[in-house]
Amino acid sequence: MTERRSRGDGGLHWDKKRQRWIASVTIGYTPAGKRIVRRGSGKTKTEAKAKLKEVIRDYEDGLAIAATGYTVADAVNDWLAYGLSNRSQATIDKYRTLAATHVVPEVGARKLRELSAQDVEKWLAANAKTLSSSTVGILHSMLNRAVRRAMARDKVKRNVVELCAIPKGQEGRPSKSLTLVEAQALLDAADGTALEAYIVLSMLIGARTEELRPLRWDHVDLIGRPEQIPPVPPSVMVWRSVREGGDTKTRKSRRTLALPKRCVVALTRQRDRQIEDRKAAGKDWHESDLVFTSTVGTQLDPANVRRAFRRVIKAAGLNPRDWTPRELRHSFVSLMSEAGVTVEEIAPLVGHAGTRVTEAVYRHELRPVLLHGAATMDKIFAHATAEEP
Repeated sequence: MTERRSRGDGGLHWDKKRQRWIASVTIGYTPAGKRIVRRGSGKTKTEAKAKLKEVIRDYEDGLAIAATGYTVADAVNDWLAYGLSNRSQATIDKYRTLAATHVVPEVGARKLRELSAQDVEKWLAANAKTLSSSTVGILHSMLNRAVRRAMARDKVKRNVVELCAIPKGQEGRPSKSLTLVEAQALLDAADGTALEAYIVLSMLIGARTEELRPLRWDHVDLIGRPEQIPPVPPSVMVWRSVREGGDTKTRKSRRTLALPKRCVVALTRQRDRQIEDRKAAGKDWHESDLVFTSTVGTQLDPANVRRAFRRVIKAAGLNPRDWTPRELRHSFVSLMSEAGVTVEEIAPLVGHAGTRVTEAVYRHELRPVLLHGAATMDKIFAHATAEEP
């Protein structure tokens, strides 16, 4: 007579449809009284029982495993949908594009439970042949965070992406800076254009382009307080950016900078130009108190700035394909360094907490012998600043 299985040993049966042995066991009941069953399948009885033991072991270890069909694409899409709540729309769009281009088509079909460190290493190495090191690093970071999120939600036992080093990719387009002659030519070409103040501030105070687009007039002081001792010069409060929440890139990026005279002139012209635009737009004007706007008062987007910038670059006799607005900030560092300003003085002007980032990012612009922002720029461009506001 066949010995009856004891309570808790579970059951074992042949599934004709799947053509596999199914081992099952009841591990408890829901609050509604419904049985909680765990199953394991295999081509043989032994394989099914072994698989069931593995499932039970995972359960007892607190590692409830998701359905075996859960893929890398599922994990990445879940992270894109719910794991980026504090990121700007521009960042989310960038991640979605990279996921759709390099993650989902290349490793997305892989079952997450079966993804190995070798799979990840081969994928990163293949992309490193065509993509820059920074982009490869972003791909690694995206997949790492997606799998980490999946692991926290019991979709997989461990995160194999964390075990993989990031290979070196292709050399990206190196940033560069304008020479003094090129900088002067650009400022001359910008004179009288709609982007004049934007270019002047970018180059003469080193503000990031994402800090200038949301700059408001209530953060600009074109007069200062000359009657005080010591006198307070005209200044700009770089307190906002287009990042999520309007915060600057870092806490140290929130800074108030004295304005060189040429900046005061350019901003005064910008204010007058904006008044004329407001009159011309009439009821179509969007009141925003922004310094830099379209002809109807709306905030400029990166594409607006790039198109206008290329026209000015071309008028200055430079190749528009060789320069981007962010390189005006690099030019600021270069011009300051050439004028004898130390890296310790440059760092707070560009909003860095210390000199490490300044030296790492702008190392090509810094000179071996590295005084202060507005005063130095007034000296550099003194001959071009005869007009007073």
